[in-house]
Amino acid sequence: MSGSKMDLRELAANWLAQNKIAALIGGAGVALLGFGLGYKYLRKPEKVVRVGVVSQLLIHPLKSGKAVNVALAECQKVGLKFGELQDRHWLVVTEDGHMVTGRQEPRLVLVSLTCERGHVCLNGPNMEELRFPIKQPDNAIVDCRVFGADIQGRDCGDQVSRWFTRYLGEEKTFRLVHFEPHMKARRPLEKEPAFPEYEVAYPDCGPVMLLSESSIKDLSSRLDKDVTAERFRPNIVISDCEAFEEDSWEEIQIGSVRLQRVMSCGRCIFTTVDPETGIINRKEPLETLKNYRLCKPSEKHIYKSSPLFGQLHKVKKTGILQVGDVVYMISR
Repeated sequence: MSGSKMDLRELAANWLAQNKIAALIGGAGVALLGFGLGYKYLRKPEKVVRVGVVSQLLIHPLKSGKAVNVALAECQKVGLKFGELQDRHWLVVTEDGHMVTGRQEPRLVLVSLTCERGHVCLNGPNMEELRFPIKQPDNAIVDCRVFGADIQGRDCGDQVSRWFTRYLGEEKTFRLVHFEPHMKARRPLEKEPAFPEYEVAYPDCGPVMLLSESSIKDLSSRLDKDVTAERFRPNIVISDCEAFEEDSWEEIQIGSVRLQRVMSCGRCIFTTVDPETGIINRKEPLETLKNYRLCKPSEKHIYKSSPLFGQLHKVKKTGILQVGDVVYMISR
């Protein structure tokens, strides 16, 4: 029996079990509280449609750093996790705590941050590998500024600071901070009440970003040089679907994980940094995207002049994601 058929059977079984419970509760509600409560549970059944397959899972432990390609990942409320690696849980900051990304320092895209036996391993071009403990409880917790919002981070120490300062070749000093589980996450869209509530560590807007291979191929066909998924920093890459089909998936199921679309991903100058060289050209593919991927006039207050490429999702149900998982669109 194929994996997709098995997944559909499991989804159907789960749906039946949930609706049996809903029916019982609904019946009790009618008896206790009248028709209003009972009606709450008379929802339309979910429609499950296969829309694609997971072809890549990417974790970016260091914000703006190199992606780590994994075969499976735990999908938590704040994003993807693999072992001790968590998506965008390390951040380079200035001495006064302001975030530093590939927009200001393009060569950050060449920095690799991995974890091994309780230690962080930092690597970069023409730099010696630096290892330091993930947990450094005696180090200071500092307040950082990420898109105008305050969020904490554990300072990773002076040795790490010297490594980044030397690598980036600047007169100013850089430091590295780590977001720890006990720290208060931030709500990136707090000023936009129309969007659902969720929290993140150091990502720009959403805990999970999804993009399809076909959308990347469509863009590449309009450019002089092909681009890869790594340039756009998604967490989940989907194959076996049409270009930009992901724009219409309001809710999806991948294995046991349930994701809800929040908004499109508005693109900026960071897309013009080549992930292989760390060189910024400040033009492509951003200019080409602006030719055909601008938002509707009614959404300009949200995206302004940023072209849209990829979709940001919140995590409704946590679980395990694997490359090869079938993606189902859920509708009612």
